[in-house]
Amino acid sequence: MIGLTLGPEGPQLTRDLPRPAADGEAVMRVSLAGVCATDLELVRGYMGFAGVLGHEWVGVVEEADDPALVGRRVVGEINASCGSCPTCRAGRPTHCPHRTVLGILGRDGAFAEYLRLPATNLHPVPDPVSDEAAVFVEPLAAACRILEQVHVRPGDRVVVLGLGRLGQLCARVLALTGAEVLGVSRSRHKLDLLPPSVRPVPADQAVGLPPADVVVDTTGSPAGLADASARVRPGGTLVLKTTVHEAPGLSPTPWVIDEITVVGSRCGPFAPALRLLAAGLVDPTPLITARLPLEQGVEALARAARPDAIKVLIDVG
Repeated sequence: MIGLTLGPEGPQLTRDLPRPAADGEAVMRVSLAGVCATDLELVRGYMGFAGVLGHEWVGVVEEADDPALVGRRVVGEINASCGSCPTCRAGRPTHCPHRTVLGILGRDGAFAEYLRLPATNLHPVPDPVSDEAAVFVEPLAAACRILEQVHVRPGDRVVVLGLGRLGQLCARVLALTGAEVLGVSRSRHKLDLLPPSVRPVPADQAVGLPPADVVVDTTGSPAGLADASARVRPGGTLVLKTTVHEAPGLSPTPWVIDEITVVGSRCGPFAPALRLLAAGLVDPTPLITARLPLEQGVEALARAARPDAIKVLIDVG
């Protein structure tokens, strides 16, 4: 089996990987996978991960205890929890202290011909949703997670900082609430990709913006947190979507003084994300920058790290 692995010498294409055994889980043949900012942070040393990278994917079930799953086109939630600890029993499986995380923590990921996950993690992809759209389900679900955590009202002003892979999706989902959503970026190309429901704001023109009710940091930069903190009104909400290897140097004192609600936001619900795609309410496919075969996986990571890249896909099938 071929896979894009991360080891002490960095990412490399490995051709002699064993195909994963089911061991009570489902085995999928990967069709298409997406490079995420987290993948790039893993390459820089985040989490100390070693193994097959990748957690955004769509594929076909080849082995499963449930025969009805075999042959189905699916996507899968990335957290594989134990199901029996107090955290899982309390309904917080994505925070299970014993979990593995696809391509991130203790579990090989999707930049390979095959992967395995518990069948309970899988979601069938509706027929109208293309593979190119389905590969966005994981980050789109992360965007939907914001609305599980924060009550965004139609009259709110919402600022999304950073319009890369995740920021573009967050802006689209938040605009569905009827709120005034502003997307801020230094890149003209990324601003041009925003839908009409989101107001594009060049970063050099964002200095005079009124403070926002909700600010979402998706910059992928330690400096983004300070910028986001300066843009939220007193009593407002700051949503943190950025995960970086380098820790930000920022005092929480302004959050205390201005009574800011700080929300860490990570993985989200797959079912609503699939419904948005099937209904055509969110179309992520214009965000695709490039599509490279698995054999060029190292080049795909390098392409995704370029400032002009949004979403780079790895064609596994």
